[in-house]
Amino acid sequence: MTTGSSSNAGPAHKLVEAAIALLIALFGVIVIVGSLKAGINWGAEGPRAGFFPFYIGIFIVVSSAINLWNGLREDNDGLFAEWGQLRQVMSVIIPTAIYVGAMPFTGLYLASIIFIGWFMRWLGKYPWITVVAVALGMPVVTYFIFERWFLVPLPKGPVEEWLGL
Repeated sequence: MTTGSSSNAGPAHKLVEAAIALLIALFGVIVIVGSLKAGINWGAEGPRAGFFPFYIGIFIVVSSAINLWNGLREDNDGLFAEWGQLRQVMSVIIPTAIYVGAMPFTGLYLASIIFIGWFMRWLGKYPWITVVAVALGMPVVTYFIFERWFLVPLPKGPVEEWLGL
C-alpha cells in the first residue's frame, strides 16, 4: 500500500496507523497472558502478582482497539513517510538495537565505545581524532561518575573483567 509517485513513495498513513495499533494490542495480549499465568485473583496476602498487570493489559488492548478504529475510519489516505526518510530512521534504530543486544556480551563500556565511534564517523562524518577522543572519553567519564563516585555498578563484559574494572 503505497501512494504517490516513485520519487516520494512510501507506506500509507492508514497502514502504519493500523500496524502500530495491532502491534501494541499484541503487547497487551502478551501482558494479559503473562498475568493469567501469574494469577489475577486475590490470595491470602492480597492481590496476586498478575492482578494489576492484567488490568493494565486490558487497558492496552482496549486503547489499541480504539486507536485502530479511529485510524481506519479517518479519511487520511496520505503518505506516512517516504522510503528515504524511513531509511534515515532505520539507520539510527538498527545500530541502536545492535548496541543494546550486544551489551550483555560486551559490557556497557566496550559497546559504547563502538557505538559512539560508529555514529560519529558514519553519520556525523567527524575527523578521526574527534571520534577517538569522544568514543574513548565518554565511557571513561561514565565509569568515574557512576562506578567510582556514585558507586553504581554498570554492566560489564569480558574486557572490563580482564582489565579488573
